[in-house]
Amino acid sequence: MKKNVLNRIQTGVKGEDLAVNFLIQHKVKILDRNVRTAHGEIDIIGEKDGCTIFFEVKTRRTRSFGYPETAINSRKQEHMVNSAYAYLQEQNTLDHPWRIDVIAINLFSSYKPNIEWFQNAITG
Repeated sequence: MKKNVLNRIQTGVKGEDLAVNFLIQHKVKILDRNVRTAHGEIDIIGEKDGCTIFFEVKTRRTRSFGYPETAINSRKQEHMVNSAYAYLQEQNTLDHPWRIDVIAINLFSSYKPNIEWFQNAITG
């Protein structure tokens, strides 16, 4: 694999690990990670206050490509909604409360990552 692809993968894995730790600190029960559906991958699935939450994690090391949350275009949003429906259908929990949130992680500083949680970021 090329170096930049490996760096992207490493950045993504680090971001997801940081997001899981952040969510646990915020009392989210982690149900699953990297769930594949016919419509795409769900980074993290959690539960809080009786609501299933599907998390999309976006991580950036530099500002070259903008802030992480701006990387979620309409096509990605459609995939996320369809993936959430597929997961709920597979689990037979379509009537259960759910939402899609985004975790944006900036690793611009070598001191401490900046983590932002956008709740109800994408609606279906």
